[in-house]
Amino acid sequence: MQLSTNQKRYLRTIAHGLDPVVMVGQKGVTPSLLKELDGALAHHELVKVKLSDADREDRAETIELLREASHASLVQAIGRIACFFRRNPKQPRIELPRT
Repeated sequence: MQLSTNQKRYLRTIAHGLDPVVMVGQKGVTPSLLKELDGALAHHELVKVKLSDADREDRAETIELLREASHASLVQAIGRIACFFRRNPKQPRIELPRT
């Protein structure tokens, strides 16, 4: 799902008050972590993920891997925190602006 700039801005305001639900540890992206992220996205739609990578390039690779594996949209990445959004087709929880 491609998000517009306005939709990303709206989701960032919602995400500001959220705590990280998923934390990527020293082992990196594992199948169990992907399963946990998938469940969190299915339930919450908007999820913050805390990354442990020290290097900026490693964090960017991890974020892209998580985005591709979860089929989610990246809303924002600041430092070691990334926010992902994926609409729940059966029970949408967040109403996005039209544009």
